[in-house]
Amino acid sequence: MHELPLFPLNTVLFPGMPLPLHIFEERYKEMIQHCLEHDEPFGVVLIRDGRESFGPLADPYEVGCIAQIEHIRPLEDGRYDLIAVGRERFRIHQIKHNRSYLVGVVELYPMQTEKPTFLTRLGNHLRPLIQRYLEAISEISGADLEAAQLPTDPLAIGYLGASLLQLPPLQKQSFLAVDDATQLLLAVYDVYKEQVPLLQTMPRQDQGPFSIN
Repeated sequence: MHELPLFPLNTVLFPGMPLPLHIFEERYKEMIQHCLEHDEPFGVVLIRDGRESFGPLADPYEVGCIAQIEHIRPLEDGRYDLIAVGRERFRIHQIKHNRSYLVGVVELYPMQTEKPTFLTRLGNHLRPLIQRYLEAISEISGADLEAAQLPTDPLAIGYLGASLLQLPPLQKQSFLAVDDATQLLLAVYDVYKEQVPLLQTMPRQDQGPFSIN
């Protein structure tokens, strides 16, 4: 176990996924300064109860994701714009309140990846669904979403799929907390199987909205 600065947010970070942040509160400016000085990451955790900013420190869920700072731009008044990338998952065993921000006593929470051949098959089934999902969103919104560089690793495609879905944070937290890769890919696959056909029936950008006469 080790200590890890915690950043409670109303979002869920998955391993391998980027997270842009604007750091403006004093307590989190202090946290980022600590991470930079000691070359340490911080932990992103979904808020269970409380607010992201300008209030008492929020109560987080116990499973989170380590965030490694990859790019950072200092701004005026000690603020930062940064991009962090999700690394390993962790589980909180104790929370300390001896600093202006939360510090967790955590241990890594590795995913069980038994049956690698079956995982590869699941990943191969999920990947084209994600491609169709991105294509459908592109056609609906007119945005140019790149789907050509989807990962081949089954766990990576599972985390990417979970991250892309437009779902409530609590449902995404349930994906993050799954401890078996097979269960994760099956759960994410089921959601895509439901959502992709629905997206494909929605009006495209050049068709205009539905109208009722």
